[in-house]
Amino acid sequence: MSAALEFNPKRLTLARRRRGLTKTRLAKLLGVEARSITAYENDEFRPEPERLQKLAAVLQFPERFFGGDDLEEIVPDIVSFRSMSKMTSGQRDSALGAGAIALLLNDWIEERFELPQAVLPDLSQEPSPEAASDTLRRLWGLGEMPIKNMIHLLEAKGVRVFSLSIDTAQLDAFSMWHAGTPFVFLNTKKSCEHSRFDVGHELGHLVLHRHAGAKGQEVEREANAFASAFLMPRASVLANAPHMATVDQLIRHKTYWTTSVAALAYRMHDVSLVTDWHYRMLCIEIAKRGYRKKEPNEAPRETSQVLAKIFAALREEGVTKADIAAMLAVHAEEIDQLVFGLVLTALSSSNGSQAVSSKSRPDLRLVHGGGSDNS
Repeated sequence: MSAALEFNPKRLTLARRRRGLTKTRLAKLLGVEARSITAYENDEFRPEPERLQKLAAVLQFPERFFGGDDLEEIVPDIVSFRSMSKMTSGQRDSALGAGAIALLLNDWIEERFELPQAVLPDLSQEPSPEAASDTLRRLWGLGEMPIKNMIHLLEAKGVRVFSLSIDTAQLDAFSMWHAGTPFVFLNTKKSCEHSRFDVGHELGHLVLHRHAGAKGQEVEREANAFASAFLMPRASVLANAPHMATVDQLIRHKTYWTTSVAALAYRMHDVSLVTDWHYRMLCIEIAKRGYRKKEPNEAPRETSQVLAKIFAALREEGVTKADIAAMLAVHAEEIDQLVFGLVLTALSSSNGSQAVSSKSRPDLRLVHGGGSDNS
C-alpha cells in the first residue's frame, strides 16, 4: 500500500463480508488468531505490509482498496431480500457487500453520465397491492398491455439495476432506496420469466414499503401480489387467458405476458378463471413436469439498456473495464459480476476493445470527465 494511503479498517470489514467470511474463517485462511482480525477491524492495530498483502490475496481485492475513504455501508434493515429465510448470514453479507461495490460504481457512473431521475410514487396508502399496481400502470400510461421489458421500464423510471452474480439458488433479488435513488439487484442466472417476476416483486417493495424495512411474510405476500397484478392485469387475463386451461395451454399463453407457467396458473386462480380444485391439479402437473425448476419455452433474457449505452460510450472514449476497476480500487471481476447477464457485450479488460459504430452511439449525456457530449 502506498505510504500516502492510510489503512481503513471499515474496508477490511466490507471485503470480508463481500466474500461471505466470518472473522474466524478469515483468520484460519491467514493462519492467525481470530482476535487479530477483530483487532484490525476495530482499528486497535494495523496489519503489517506482508499481512496486508496476504489479506488482499485471500479476499481478492487490490491492496489499494484497503486504503480508501469510508464506503457507504448497506445495512440489512433498509434492504428487501426476496428469500431471506433461505439465506445464510454469509450469503446475506456477500450480497450486501456486492451492493456496496455497486453504490461505488454507480457514483462513478453518475459523475460522468446524466441518468434518469427516480419517478416512483409512494403507494403505501393504496387499499391493496392490486390497487397499487393499477394506480402505477395508470400513472405510467401502461394501460392493460403486457410489459415488453421490465428492466428497461424500471431504468426509464430512474431505478438502478445491477446483477447479483452469486452462485446460489437461495438468493433471488433485493432492493433498496439509497439517497433518494431506488436500486434493484437481480440474480441473473435465473430464467427470464422468473427474473421478470423478481423485478415486479422488488418494484412492489419500492413503491409499497419505501418508509419501512420490508420484513416478514406479509410484506413478501404483498410484493408477490403486486408483481402478479402488474405483470398480468386482471382485465388482460380475463380477456386473453383460456378457461379451464391445461398445462400445455398455459405454456402457449404465458408468452403473451412473458411470465412463468406457475405464475400464470396462480394469477388465473386469483381472478377466478380456475377453481381451487383445478388450480391444485395444475400445480401438481407443473411440478410433475419439472417446470418449477426449468421453465418451458424460456424467453430471451432481458438486458439493461442504460448499462449497455454507458459501456458503449466508455468504449468510444477508450475507457476499459480495467480502467474502471483501477479507479475504484477493485478487481475487474467485481465489475463483471455487477453487470453479469445485464450487458451482452461489456467493456474489455484492455485497450484492445473494438470501437462501436456511430449508429450505436448512446443517447445518455456525458456530463463531465468523458471529453465529449453524447446526447
